[in-house]
Amino acid sequence: MGAEAARHRAPAFAVADADVVIVGCFSGRQKDCAALMDSAARELETLGARVVGRIVQRRGVSDGGARKMALPFSARTLLPYGKVREAALLGEKTAAEAAVFVTTLTPRQRRAPTGMLGCPAVSLAEVLAVD
Repeated sequence: MGAEAARHRAPAFAVADADVVIVGCFSGRQKDCAALMDSAARELETLGARVVGRIVQRRGVSDGGARKMALPFSARTLLPYGKVREAALLGEKTAAEAAVFVTTLTPRQRRAPTGMLGCPAVSLAEVLAVD
């Protein structure tokens, strides 16, 4: 594997015996977000993780959010600042060892929330690929 490919590859993170917070970012049009969060929790628990909290960001539910539906989520954090603070507080309160995003994260979206949350930010797809 070349140096460039290795730099962009997702970090390995095994969740067995880890306390994790699940983070879901969903469009307001997505009606089954609760089912997706439940499914992610079951998959993580099957791998031996303990789900200690959940954070859901719905976009397009309010009038202001509906105007932003066509815009991409934050390229840096995927979440708005207030939701990042909420996730950080939940992670601190529960001593979470990782924030597992239901959405696939770019390398930048892993780095920024990891620094802000105080624990690794990984996507569910990355976790499932490890185990």
